[in-house]
Amino acid sequence: MTTDLEQLGLAIKRAQYRNHRTMDAALRDVGVSLVQWDALRAIERMPGASGHDLAVTTFQSDQAFGTLANRLVERGLISRTAGRGRRIEHSLTQAGRDALRAGHRVAADVLEDLFAPLDESQRAALAAGLRLLTEEQ
Repeated sequence: MTTDLEQLGLAIKRAQYRNHRTMDAALRDVGVSLVQWDALRAIERMPGASGHDLAVTTFQSDQAFGTLANRLVERGLISRTAGRGRRIEHSLTQAGRDALRAGHRVAADVLEDLFAPLDESQRAALAAGLRLLTEEQ
């Protein structure tokens, strides 16, 4: 039997949509959206990163990330400072670290529920398959 690749692609998209929708709703309880929390995670992983590097990491355009970063600055969650040349570097404030930590607690619960239908071997197989699909060629 041949797997219908169009249906497989659609199933991946549905799972991602469910993940985003559920995570976004849950993160609102700690005062951030999924997009904002994702930006905070990226800034934590890449201290001093440029807006361009953070945009690429968070799957956004440079302009969209710049707008998001401005909102995060206004909320006191990140700071932006001049770097080398025209580079603007980003870092978390204490409020940003607190929001990120609260988001991690929320995400742990949401993800446990989302992946509950899979046992550990199925989760490992899914993770391995997705790694193969997303490796740099």
